[in-house]
Amino acid sequence: MNMITLRKAPTVLLLFSILLAGSSCSSKPESSAGPVPVTVEQDEDGNYRVYRDGEPYFIKGAGGSSRLDLLVESGGNSIRTWTTNDADRILDEAHKRGLTVMLGIWLQHERHGFDYDDEEAVARQKEEAREKILRYRDHPALLAWGLGNEVNLRYTNTRVWDAVEDIAQMAKELAPNQLVTTVIAGTNHETVRLVKEKVPSIDFLSINTYGGLDHLPESVRETVWDGPYAVTEWGPTGHWQVDRTEWDVPIEPTSTEKSEQYRSRYQNSILGDTERCIGSYTFLWGQKQETTPTWFGLFLETGEITEVVDAMHYNWTGEWPEERAPSIHGLTIDGRSARDNIYLKSGETYSASVEGAHPHGQAYEVRWEFLPESTDIRIGGDREERPETIHGLEVEKDGETLVFRAPETPGPYRLFTYLVTEENRAATANIPFFVREN
Repeated sequence: MNMITLRKAPTVLLLFSILLAGSSCSSKPESSAGPVPVTVEQDEDGNYRVYRDGEPYFIKGAGGSSRLDLLVESGGNSIRTWTTNDADRILDEAHKRGLTVMLGIWLQHERHGFDYDDEEAVARQKEEAREKILRYRDHPALLAWGLGNEVNLRYTNTRVWDAVEDIAQMAKELAPNQLVTTVIAGTNHETVRLVKEKVPSIDFLSINTYGGLDHLPESVRETVWDGPYAVTEWGPTGHWQVDRTEWDVPIEPTSTEKSEQYRSRYQNSILGDTERCIGSYTFLWGQKQETTPTWFGLFLETGEITEVVDAMHYNWTGEWPEERAPSIHGLTIDGRSARDNIYLKSGETYSASVEGAHPHGQAYEVRWEFLPESTDIRIGGDREERPETIHGLEVEKDGETLVFRAPETPGPYRLFTYLVTEENRAATANIPFFVREN
């Protein structure tokens, strides 16, 4: 293959965790130990492996840079960033904990107005990338450079790949100890063909996928890509892939359903592709508003650890954590579920019920929250504004049941529920409903 130079290596058992010796944090990149050489190689059986300092290294990563102690405790060994913002601190904090970093170098998107026919703008972007590479290339926590994130999303100008290749070549020359990759959305055949043809300097392909992870090994093999790849964003089924209500809003899986998705997709598709998949970064080791405040984050806004973290602990270690989150097995309004297209009359009284459980029988608090349906819906993970909580609708709470009044203003809403233990482990679900005038 012509993308990377590979040398043969003996067949080895895949190692799932490599922790480095820690060191103290400083205001500049903590690079006194020097860079750690990283390669990707193909063994005599045709299987691809990452080697770090000569030892096999399977990426057990998460997207995000917070709560790193919990990441290590859960069995993770790497983090991914999308930019170099705060990179000095992130690299040092990762290194202290034996974690590696796939450091993102943000490349501009055509959908945000960048013109890849503008040679001066492209040259400035390359120079900015050069400065970042020179600054961080000697840090021992660095595993790989992630050039751009989903620059193929809603684009038309394929010259973006020429710009990516220019930076990839430069990174290989300036920072030969780290791997180089670019991150694409999905496995569109034409996009993959262009990357293979126009970006030969990358060491592996990085793919962001959600519901598509169920069939990713097969999808990759249907394209022209014949080298190694990593799954650099993955998680629950996306809001663009799920069933929708009659008023055209997505029905979000519960955290229990997501937990099973994270577990089955990791076991079947990531660990299942022993030939080409070199690891992954789950999304999101943090919290964000994207359609809802709970869709992608592994933590709640108030910091509680969801049961998806339990699933990742199991994925990375083969064992469940000692402290577990509750589960949710049903959420209804007057006995109707989200797929029943729930219409309510403004100001009328209704009853919501959640069916929860805890694997160890521990008690949990039930919390409720009403939000208007978000109208700030964007694509590609662009920042969205969170809707404001609606107060004053609760009439009576009794265990797992809530009596409430429907909002006076007609329109789409969601009712959220959170089951939270004293150890700050949580399950969450929401149910959309539409208020009509009484």
